[in-house]
Amino acid sequence: MELKELETLGLAKGEIKVFSAILDNGVSSINNIHERTGLERRAIYDIINKLIEKGLIGYMVEGGKRRYQCAPPKKLSEAINAKKQEIAALEKIMPSINEVYASVRPKVNFEVFRGAEGIKTTWEDMLNYKEVRWIGSGRYVPKKFPQWFSNWNNRRIKLKVKWLNLLRHELRKETTAMPLEEIKFLPEEFSGNPIAIGIYGNKVVNFLLGDQLFAFSIESKEIAENYRMYHNYLWKNVAKE
Repeated sequence: MELKELETLGLAKGEIKVFSAILDNGVSSINNIHERTGLERRAIYDIINKLIEKGLIGYMVEGGKRRYQCAPPKKLSEAINAKKQEIAALEKIMPSINEVYASVRPKVNFEVFRGAEGIKTTWEDMLNYKEVRWIGSGRYVPKKFPQWFSNWNNRRIKLKVKWLNLLRHELRKETTAMPLEEIKFLPEEFSGNPIAIGIYGNKVVNFLLGDQLFAFSIESKEIAENYRMYHNYLWKNVAKE
């Protein structure tokens, strides 16, 4: 029986292997455990001592040799309850941790993300906000990661995250709005390198989405407000439906 979940209680992989072997056997000798786990005997002895100290196994002596068996499952339940209490105690102090974090966090914060996973990380962050404004979007991420984007977009729609999207002019003939998205098209003069700007919350993210994948995030209330002003001006005065 595989019991990977026991890692939650702080058991190492070797401890889980030995515990599982003893559980499956009912009563086990060192030979039984060695055959089931493939671990070295010296390692098995060390692990058994740790499991005994944790109260998860016990032993009996038959013919001068020890036979090991698991303690009643109640012991695991007690360990689970103790872990729950630890988590509850941590949850109680989370407001204080958040308060300290907010008080020392710089008013202007910068982050750099590289590669596919870096780009996806910034997109996952967008799902924490109710609106994202785009300037110069070329549908780059949907084209580069179609399967991942499909899943992400379904979650966006479920979370009711709205898009106000200023698309590149060359997408005009091939692009229709997605759910919870309003689109307009920028003039041809705004097309160039595969770069897009996303604005959400207090963040402005500049994306480079060509052969290289790169994102530069600036977190600043003032900068984000100004970019929203730029977006609003382009939306009302420059872009076309």
